[in-house]
Amino acid sequence: MRAVKGINGSAQLLELPPPEMIPQFVKVKTEYSVVSVGTELMMIQNSGDANLGYSASGIVEEVGEGVTHVVPGQKVACYGVPAHREFLLVPKHLVTSIPEGVTLQEAAFVGIGAIAIHALRQASLSFGEAMIIAGLGILGQVIARIAHAASYRVIGLELMEERCRALEAIGAKACRSQDELRRLVESDPSWLGADAVMLCASSRKHSMVDDAIGWLRDRGRVVIVGDTGTEFDRDLLFMKEASVHISRAGGPGRYEHTYEQQGVDYPLGYVRWTEGRNMGEFLRLIAEKRIDMQSLITNECALDELPSMYQSCLEKPQQSMGIVVRHGKLKPA
Repeated sequence: MRAVKGINGSAQLLELPPPEMIPQFVKVKTEYSVVSVGTELMMIQNSGDANLGYSASGIVEEVGEGVTHVVPGQKVACYGVPAHREFLLVPKHLVTSIPEGVTLQEAAFVGIGAIAIHALRQASLSFGEAMIIAGLGILGQVIARIAHAASYRVIGLELMEERCRALEAIGAKACRSQDELRRLVESDPSWLGADAVMLCASSRKHSMVDDAIGWLRDRGRVVIVGDTGTEFDRDLLFMKEASVHISRAGGPGRYEHTYEQQGVDYPLGYVRWTEGRNMGEFLRLIAEKRIDMQSLITNECALDELPSMYQSCLEKPQQSMGIVVRHGKLKPA
């Protein structure tokens, strides 16, 4: 099968053996996968051998022993395995059926959606509270849309004009600089500081934690979502008794062997929102028209065009946000 991997600093199209079925897993023929631009570019540049992608949609080819919630021929969304390849072997809890009214393209964002939902849960926000999202790439945009649908007060911070406009299109506020952010909050007499700041940037060379602490109210929360620097001034944290949280991917169950590999679910009464349940919740939001994913799709390419698409993302990042990769037949003219 064809697959795209990061090899020695570049993305390459390779021919790999198809996956073999094992118990508690589902084999899926991929229709669409989604590029998490910042994360995947960092993986290509910093790893000698990188499996790329983690979010996709497709058609069930075969189910392993112990899988009962999906059947061959069913349309599903998948998360947590290398996604830019023609066939996927996915843990059963990371495969969810696609509801009516959700396209395969939209469903392919399910991994990003689960990560966004878990990050918001880590922020522990209540109705009416305010949040700042620093970095409005695809993950920041999805977090903003879900937060806006939940009636949180949302302000985005992003240098790229196109990304700010995408956020403003849903009725949320966007700032192009920290000075603009400061002027905005100073003009609002009801502003008491952000209840939470979500750091969605992807740059380990730079930390925004100190900036984020400065934007918080007393005892507010910083949630690190992107693959970013984490250095901070202890005194700043102390003066506000703020807290810093790391959001681990799509939620409880991620990287847990018994959950992902052995197919043992957490009882609902003990773990309400696993990564699998977060996936289903994201698709529900799309199906009920609470969030619009189509407006975030900026590019579409075929699987064999993906290596050159990564190069375009480096050269013109402002034009690359929601990238879907087509695995099936050519798009109709």
